[in-house]
Amino acid sequence: MMREFETITLVVDGGIATIMLNRPDRMNAFTGQMMVDLVAAFDATDADDAVRAVIVTGAGRAFCAGADLASGGATFDYAQRGGKDGSAGGGSPVRADGSVDFAHEGVRDSGGRLTLRIFQSLKPVIGAINGAAVGIGATMQLPMDFRLASDTARFGFVFARRGIVPEAASSWFLPRLVGIGQALEWCYSGRVFGAEEALTGGLVRSVHAPDDLLPAARALALELTADSAPVSVAMTRRMMWTMLGAGHPMEAHRIDSRGVWVRGGSADAKEGVTSFLEKRDAVFEDKVTEQWPLAADWFDLPGYR
Repeated sequence: MMREFETITLVVDGGIATIMLNRPDRMNAFTGQMMVDLVAAFDATDADDAVRAVIVTGAGRAFCAGADLASGGATFDYAQRGGKDGSAGGGSPVRADGSVDFAHEGVRDSGGRLTLRIFQSLKPVIGAINGAAVGIGATMQLPMDFRLASDTARFGFVFARRGIVPEAASSWFLPRLVGIGQALEWCYSGRVFGAEEALTGGLVRSVHAPDDLLPAARALALELTADSAPVSVAMTRRMMWTMLGAGHPMEAHRIDSRGVWVRGGSADAKEGVTSFLEKRDAVFEDKVTEQWPLAADWFDLPGYR
């Protein structure tokens, strides 16, 4: 199954969805429309019980070369552009007296809207970083569960070199992935670095020859999901990511206890034990689209998507 959006494509094959950023003539530069398309694609993969995992990659020689700079010096001046960067909400966040309503939807960073949506994905997400990944091209990867890189990939948290600051909730994600020292080094300097440094620094899981990248990502996606209950995977993903910000292990204990209580009586749990005792492959029939609404309120997450 293939679905085309304005700036991306979505293909589902054998239970694996592949989202491809598809502006190769612009090195897949990020726009407000791309944010809208990517959010819609993750809505689609969450709603499709045939999808077990999601791979994100880029068309052509780049993954994503950052924000589209076609607006020149006004690229990041959202006040000048009416607060519009693809986000919802009418009117301007700038009040008549010149003050800014920072609670206005128009203030929200479009990269952050995307990374929060990826954070909430019910399916594992794997980045297959095939080339240049700079600015939002680097930060959109951070809420993905794994990042695999081509040996031609280049990364850059270049915000300070553009006179702005890190976005896409990267001040939360990046230090948790690579440590505060490494995060600050990359963000202070804004320098672009290669796949081997990304591997050494903990940003990527592995480095591959270009032709091997997507097959390796697909093999990992299948390994992660082939023998596991989809509802359990969805819940585990949310539990692990959410608990990165927990202040005490008691918070994890509360969620673990609720999860084990509810899933312990499920058809999947009965099948998991029975198949083990009968020495056969399990056939898990619980559906994420049916079971997740019953569990979602356990996590008490902020309302922003």
